[in-house]
Amino acid sequence: MPTLSPDLRLVDFADTAPSTLQTEVTAAIDNANLFLDQLVAIKTGDNVSAEQMSAEPISAEQALADIIEFDYINLALDRSWGILSHLNSVMSNDDIRHLHHELLPKLSAYGTRVGQHQPLFMRYQVIVNDTAFLAQLEPARRRAIELAIQSFELSGVALPKAEQDKFAAIQSELSTLSAIFSDNILDATQSYTLPLKPEQLAGLTESGLALLADAGEQYKAHELENGALTPAEIDALPQPYYVATLNIPVYIAVMTYADNRELRETLYHAYVTRASEFDTHTNAKGESLNNANIMGKILQLREQKAQLLGFANYAEMSLSTKMADSVAEVETFLRSLATQATPTAKQDLAQLQDTAKEYDISDLQPWDSAYIAEKVKQSKFSLSQEEIRPYFPLPKVIDGLFAIVKRLYGITVREQHNRDTEVVTSQHTAVSRWHDDVRFYQLFDANNTLLGGFYFDLFARNGKRGGAWMSGFQSRYVHDEQDYQQLPVCFMVGNFTPALDGKPSLLTHDEVITLFHEFGHGLHHLLTQVTVGDVAGVNGVEWDAVELPSQFMENWAWDAEGIALISSHVETGEPLPKDKLDALLAAKNFQSGMQTLRQIEFALFDLLIHAHTPVLDYTGIIATLDSVRSDIAIMDTPDYNRFANGFSHIFAGGYAAGYYSYKWAELLSADAFSKFEEEGIFNPIIGNAFRETILAVGGSLPAKTNFENFRGRSASIDALLRHSGFHHEQATNTSLNSKVS
Repeated sequence: MPTLSPDLRLVDFADTAPSTLQTEVTAAIDNANLFLDQLVAIKTGDNVSAEQMSAEPISAEQALADIIEFDYINLALDRSWGILSHLNSVMSNDDIRHLHHELLPKLSAYGTRVGQHQPLFMRYQVIVNDTAFLAQLEPARRRAIELAIQSFELSGVALPKAEQDKFAAIQSELSTLSAIFSDNILDATQSYTLPLKPEQLAGLTESGLALLADAGEQYKAHELENGALTPAEIDALPQPYYVATLNIPVYIAVMTYADNRELRETLYHAYVTRASEFDTHTNAKGESLNNANIMGKILQLREQKAQLLGFANYAEMSLSTKMADSVAEVETFLRSLATQATPTAKQDLAQLQDTAKEYDISDLQPWDSAYIAEKVKQSKFSLSQEEIRPYFPLPKVIDGLFAIVKRLYGITVREQHNRDTEVVTSQHTAVSRWHDDVRFYQLFDANNTLLGGFYFDLFARNGKRGGAWMSGFQSRYVHDEQDYQQLPVCFMVGNFTPALDGKPSLLTHDEVITLFHEFGHGLHHLLTQVTVGDVAGVNGVEWDAVELPSQFMENWAWDAEGIALISSHVETGEPLPKDKLDALLAAKNFQSGMQTLRQIEFALFDLLIHAHTPVLDYTGIIATLDSVRSDIAIMDTPDYNRFANGFSHIFAGGYAAGYYSYKWAELLSADAFSKFEEEGIFNPIIGNAFRETILAVGGSLPAKTNFENFRGRSASIDALLRHSGFHHEQATNTSLNSKVS
């Protein structure tokens, strides 16, 4: 087993007890605050306060040295808080959650202090004012300084003291409210269980039944532990005991295959009313999980923060750091794309409605859509997700994914095997993990140079937040003065169906796409050659461009050559047969119109609630969502649908007034991939060009510059419309045919 490089600086998860993390986070904040306390004020020329008049000026060289030293000090906080945040997402329990929330105000106060710290801010000004010194800095450092000044301005560094205090209080409350919002969704999701009767199981697939049976075992263990059922009552239950939950693999299995329409409606109602006024569940403290008041308060605080900084609303503030220039530009982009997608979406809906009648459904409803869509796939394309699932065993998909990126970028991925059955003879070869399902890999360049490492945590389980994501835990970084360097390390997380019945995890093609998407993010983080942490990897990349590498990577899971590398029947080993491959590719744009309108609905809702002045309360939030649906959607949504109450991306994540970024970046990724379509999708020269101009440079240059360096021109929407299956002739009459600025 190869020795692990110390530059990976891997975490010992056996030594991450809440008490240990609390000590480490607190000590890191205290040390950083001590540095700030000792950072003396300096003269910067004009607009100098009385306190600063007595201070001596310093050189740009010394100013930069202070900044670099402060960055180094903050590594300890990045690490300790990053571990705690990660564990709160993947292994949440009462102790971890309590500590996470207890430390949030302290962390928020520290972040606000940094953003408003005049002596630190002045050091950046000293560098900027010394144009000759600034010009000789490496581009990554110049970009980091530029972004830091922007961050200072958005943190209220120029505000009077009273308003700075108000800003700090807002930041602290927002961090707490967002955490509670996320908790409520997790608790609401995991509180729901629905034991099923035999007549409700019709239509469910073998893998779906296995998931429901596994959920049944967890249900029995939980009920026994809580004393809700006695051992005798547990023994009396049927074997296997099938239980439906709202965890995504189970929910999708029921909504896609259950013949029982009433069951589908019941589960749909439970899912879309999570954490709303219709949800009667409570948390461990007996408190309501309703997110309604939290949502209104979050919007109110965001607007206050934006207006303190001189913006008309939060949407303006959010867009100030993105590629898009204005709310109007984004709204035009979204509505124009909706115009392009609507004719196709109406055809999609008509197709579902026609097929629904064959199953005695005259009034197609949202809880029917996935079920009927699967029937259409089976009849029109002879394609069933369940039929192709055995062709995508996770180990084969992973091996194929690694083979694809090797052909594209010349990189090799090697797993650091650390199974429980192996004898680990050296601490330098063991990899500590937070769960037995987790695997660790190292990434090597063509010359066998170690580039970084990543963890896969891919299966759904209790205590784990839903969805899929890449967490850029540790950035590439070098500090010459301390002779310190670290390689990039990231966590890639999914919620796929786990291994069942002695077989490896078998993925649907949708799950394959998700894996490729997150790995695209991972490559962006791992392949960076930038050593200034603030702009290394995904750091410093505009939010509406950060999805470019991830959506770009999905294309190889849709290509016949790519699919050949990732498919192999779990029992026979045969590749995906040509008829199923043809069906899969033919179905690529199936329902693309309706799916596009759904994404636009979410994005426009997000944009409008953050651009509305005066700020909206919960009633206004729901009214805005209804209005957007009236404009965009072509299928009615039940009045009780409270999708917004679970919209974690914007209320508990980083996508507030930025959810449009998925479609914006999809335009960029489609246009970037079109270069491979023109010159060969495995063309190593083009692959290397993408690596060097997009992946390697991270946030060290503006995203627009990076894209144009790769494509040789500004971005065009043509490829997006073509990839989505929309008719190109419609594009010529809309502003979307223009270039993206």
